[in-house]
Amino acid sequence: MKEPGKVSFFEAQLLSGNVVKYGKFAIFGVLIVVELFLVANNWDATVFGVAAWQVLVPVCVFLVAENAIKFWAVPERIVPMKIVCYVSDFLALLALTVFSDGTLISTLYVVILTEFYLTQKDLRGSIAMGASCLGLFLITFILSNLFAGKTVSIIALASSMLNDFIIIVLHFCIINMTLQIYRKNIEITKAFEELNASNEKLQAANLELQRTTALEERQRIAKDIHDTAGHSITTVIMQTEAARLVIDSDPEEAKQKISAANLQAKHALEELRESVHLLSGSSEQKSLKDALLEIVHDSTDGTGITIRYDIDDVKVCDAKRRFFLHALKEGISNGLRHGHATAFWFEFKSKAEHITFLLSDNGVGQELSEFHEGFGLGGMQKRAAALGGEVWFETEPDEGFELHAVLPQDK
Repeated sequence: MKEPGKVSFFEAQLLSGNVVKYGKFAIFGVLIVVELFLVANNWDATVFGVAAWQVLVPVCVFLVAENAIKFWAVPERIVPMKIVCYVSDFLALLALTVFSDGTLISTLYVVILTEFYLTQKDLRGSIAMGASCLGLFLITFILSNLFAGKTVSIIALASSMLNDFIIIVLHFCIINMTLQIYRKNIEITKAFEELNASNEKLQAANLELQRTTALEERQRIAKDIHDTAGHSITTVIMQTEAARLVIDSDPEEAKQKISAANLQAKHALEELRESVHLLSGSSEQKSLKDALLEIVHDSTDGTGITIRYDIDDVKVCDAKRRFFLHALKEGISNGLRHGHATAFWFEFKSKAEHITFLLSDNGVGQELSEFHEGFGLGGMQKRAAALGGEVWFETEPDEGFELHAVLPQDK
């Protein structure tokens, strides 16, 4: 929205057109008034035995008619016709100079030059025209004195022309300086409005990007809830069902399966809480190290397993934070569920360029060639690749299972 008092570029252009339009009317009116004074001042004069008014009147009428044609009938782009009009102006001024006392001739030059300056957009053209007029003014005065039979004295000529010369020069400086400032103001107004328009488009694009990003983030969180929590709850159901089937024949096996299901349920609950926090917009205050330690303590509490660890405190973005937390939960749950592990070693270290993650267990292990990533580990590899890292596994029969992950440091 345009601020109060500000002129839009369209309005500035309209105003610019009005300046030229009404400026021409004003110049034309001044031209007529000056000519009337010129004829009145020289009405009784006689030049070459001819009454001055008999020459001045038709020349003034011609000058008025020719300028009317130049102002409103000749298009600006037709330069040759414009040149013809200006040549006619100067011939008429020569005649007026010869048949008058010369007192208002400089004023007529100023009037004609004003129209030229007003329509000229290039300052170099105005400079050339102004210099040419000064030269023509000088030549006109010399010729008028010669025609009148007067002796041309350089000192007398310079003295009589000094005031006129100053008027023409001051007129050039004032008019062109004013026009240049005005035109630069129009250009600045245009640039300012284009900048405002670009800024408004940028703000609209930024708002749209924020809305799109928020929607994509909600969709991603919803998918995470569906994938991780849904998978964990399914695993809990399967573990408890398996424990129910063997509780009479193998109580120890049933106990281990119930412990694994309990741990999986805790992890699923933690996943749901974290997703709810993200959806509500609340930020996580705990450091990544504290969050990892909380998973370790939750996993050992009441399950009978042992987890030793070496954890560095690392600052990472939210996406990497979620990846590492999920990888630890998934690794511990898989070790209990599939490897029947009772002890784990967890190492989380910050290197110069990368962050390394290692979780090994004392489970049963298996041949690596026979190992197939399930839902959780396969999804973990995809998420690591999306974050610019990788995940791989090492295992042998009776040698446990190792989960490795490497992600780049945040820039």
